[in-house]
Amino acid sequence: MTPLPTDVYDNPLIGRYASREMAERWGPLRKFRTWRRLWLALAEAEAELGLLADDGVSPRIRPDQLAELRAHLDDVDLANAAAHEKRLRHDVMAHVHALRDVAPGCNDIVHLGATSCYVTDNADLFLMRESLDQVCRTLAAAIDALARFAERWKDEPTLGFTHFQPAQLTTVGKRATLWLYDLVLDLHELERRRDELPFRGAKGTTGTQASFLELFRGDHEKVKELDRRVAAKMGFTNLVPVTGQTYTRKLDSFVLDALSGLGQSLHKWGTDLRLLANRQEIDEPFEAEQIGSSAMAYKRNPMRAERMCGLARYLMNLPAMAADTAATQWFERTLDDSAPRRLYIPQAFLCTDAVLRIALNLLTQKTGPDTVGLVVNVPVVARNVREYLPYMITENLMMAAVQAGGDRQVVHEVVREESHAVTAKVKAGTGTTAELLDRLRDRAAFQKIDFEMYANQSPREFVGRSPEQVTEFGAEHVAPVRARYAAALGMKAELSV
Repeated sequence: MTPLPTDVYDNPLIGRYASREMAERWGPLRKFRTWRRLWLALAEAEAELGLLADDGVSPRIRPDQLAELRAHLDDVDLANAAAHEKRLRHDVMAHVHALRDVAPGCNDIVHLGATSCYVTDNADLFLMRESLDQVCRTLAAAIDALARFAERWKDEPTLGFTHFQPAQLTTVGKRATLWLYDLVLDLHELERRRDELPFRGAKGTTGTQASFLELFRGDHEKVKELDRRVAAKMGFTNLVPVTGQTYTRKLDSFVLDALSGLGQSLHKWGTDLRLLANRQEIDEPFEAEQIGSSAMAYKRNPMRAERMCGLARYLMNLPAMAADTAATQWFERTLDDSAPRRLYIPQAFLCTDAVLRIALNLLTQKTGPDTVGLVVNVPVVARNVREYLPYMITENLMMAAVQAGGDRQVVHEVVREESHAVTAKVKAGTGTTAELLDRLRDRAAFQKIDFEMYANQSPREFVGRSPEQVTEFGAEHVAPVRARYAAALGMKAELSV
């Protein structure tokens, strides 16, 4: 996005981070055009069900009125609506009046039997479902790109870490599957929220449908069918079964929790990338003229991963407000939900879109003829593996010693003593890790072990089933994602700044 030339505050989610598609979806024009479509859906359904005028014979809603309404779905005059709202102090009625100004012939059929939440709540659900669909598509593209990275590097040994201390070897690709699995879990949860998201429908002022029952002269079946038809016209099959004036705000809370879960996963991945950048093992894309620091010209900061973590942190903290809103709605509703929902629902989706775009850019940004996405510095990774490989070998040595008749606890204690002694010398600058195998060879617990066989083993001998796990994960968990979102694969994201 490009910052607007204005002298007022510009939300960075719009000016710097989120896509235009997501920003426009939550903009005023899209919202109010959706309101008009909801009014049309209600009027059409009422007409289809034979809503009659006061004489009990004539149609209450004429075809020419519906045609006039259809002709004015998109010509929303925001300035005119704002003028009405300043006078009326009511946003929905302001737009009813603005529509009447351009379509006077349908004035008496617009909003017939409805309450304000008919348009506000249903529009929010409609836009949330569309936004969830966009999030799922972008996330699927990121999963595909990260899976390709994992497959490419599935055989490359690297140090595994527990407690951020060197542990046993894994591979670069296997580590990527840990990030991938979190994202696949998030995709499943987001798909569930998208697919199960219900429509508020035509429920009336406090959810009793009393106004519609009056319009249809006590015909309960027609009122129920009206609810179903309006939902179907807006593309929904699921309906909220009961409401007050609003749908339960727990639905908002569920959606924001799912978005927050994705933020958690991307924050974890971004943090790992920042730590790996510090170790110079993996670099994020760095462009030809990119500046790492205004003062320290030599720096190559992991700017993308840092930004992803920062925005993910904001996203992760939004659900608390949705939870507060759900918890503090009195009886059929209170209006203190309106103002915060205008903030945290759109911003949750804008922020999710932003962090996903960064994730996708990390994986797909081209910075040179042969450089796309994350850069694995193989010599550095291999050097770090070599430095700690003697420690890695000790687990196999222990197993061999036990199989040769040794006591497992005795063998473990010998390794602990010798490895800590070697580590102390390395830290003091008086020794190297290579000494560890020599020291163990001299201990009685390892006298029956062929050290040469282990000392000459390649690091690849110590990564277990890491390569196979990458392949299996791809076949079992990534392939279905690729099949569901084939049209989204190959998506890229350019960052503005």
